[in-house]
Amino acid sequence: MDEFQPPASGASITTRCCVVGGGPAGLFLGYLLGRAGVEVIVLEKHKDFLRDFRGDTIHPSTLELMHELGLLDEFLSIADKHFESLKLNFEGQDVEGPYFTHLPTKCKFITFAPQWDFLNMLARHAAEFPNFQVHMQSKATGLIFDGDQVVGVKVEGVNGEYKIKADLVVGADGRGSDMRHEAGVEIVEKGIPIDVLWFRVSKAGEVTDNTLARIRDGRMLITIDRGDYFQTGMIIHKGSFDDLKQEGLEAFRKRVVDILPALSDGINDIDSWDKVRLLTVQLNHITNWARPGLLFIGDAAHAMSPVGGVGVNLAVQDAVAAANILADPLYNGTLTLSDLKRVQQRREPPALHMQRLQVFAHQRLFGGSSVPGKPISISWPLRKIAGLLAPILRRKAGKIIGLGLLQEHIECPSRAPRPAEAPAK
Repeated sequence: MDEFQPPASGASITTRCCVVGGGPAGLFLGYLLGRAGVEVIVLEKHKDFLRDFRGDTIHPSTLELMHELGLLDEFLSIADKHFESLKLNFEGQDVEGPYFTHLPTKCKFITFAPQWDFLNMLARHAAEFPNFQVHMQSKATGLIFDGDQVVGVKVEGVNGEYKIKADLVVGADGRGSDMRHEAGVEIVEKGIPIDVLWFRVSKAGEVTDNTLARIRDGRMLITIDRGDYFQTGMIIHKGSFDDLKQEGLEAFRKRVVDILPALSDGINDIDSWDKVRLLTVQLNHITNWARPGLLFIGDAAHAMSPVGGVGVNLAVQDAVAAANILADPLYNGTLTLSDLKRVQQRREPPALHMQRLQVFAHQRLFGGSSVPGKPISISWPLRKIAGLLAPILRRKAGKIIGLGLLQEHIECPSRAPRPAEAPAK
């Protein structure tokens, strides 16, 4: 495929499908539609996919899809770590958590892979299909309507504004989706009492890699091994970040080391609040994923909490279901609103069920109140259950986390010739 040339200001482009958002849902859908012979353009507003704090826990359900597409070996080469089970650490005591060795998948483990590497890999392979394009530094600024029908998007690119006309626009632009508001969809918010502070700490000392979270003195810390540093998350009560800032960096660093002393050698990397990123946790869903010419998937349809690390994997499952259902109607030019509603009918129940489980986990872990500056209260029943976690519960948790509540498989056809197969021009 020829190198993408940014459209000129005022240009108008026509395609079958325009996907807004180059995250896991958007790029996976773009890849599958391109593979199915559908003309598709994916819009990504940034110049690259390099973002520090995107979700990167890849579960067996997603690894199985990569296996079905013949991309698994390449993907595993970019993954940082493979874990067949996970642990929790309560007040210095390790507790065995979910395990994945019993799952009916090629890979019976989870991985941690930098999301930018995952997205770059998908984009590179998708670009082998002559009917796929990804427009970088291209931000969708508005929907184009013909009556009630969405017929395209306005785009701000590097050369100015241009238009993309499409049979279908897919909103895969995440929990901050501007298109949701423009389309007038109802957003149902669930009260979540936490936020997360993300930061890097240089790797030093021995740390048990497969420990999912550490809880000490009512505070929780998450660490993701990046080789020479840890991507670290501290759970805080929603709205308490300003209070933490007032206490000062030294107090913040001490909190981190109190939970995990092995980070003491690297914690001085945090010498400015600019190195601490606030992730505002959201848990919400929209009631109507589809209207004529428009579909929402992934976080734009159902923003997930970090609990269980399921967000990326649910988004990918949405993309696969959408491709399975929509590839033929898009290819044949017969797409209808009922086709789009079928995607919601299939993917909404598992998404809402998972959100209910996350709400339950939040209530048990963090209680129903949000009191800035106070330690997170870990309920005594949860401590007791965690200490006595039975194998059957660990097995069930591994299945829910590893496979989700409705596992998808690649069913859409493969029609697009790769460059070596394409007819000579």
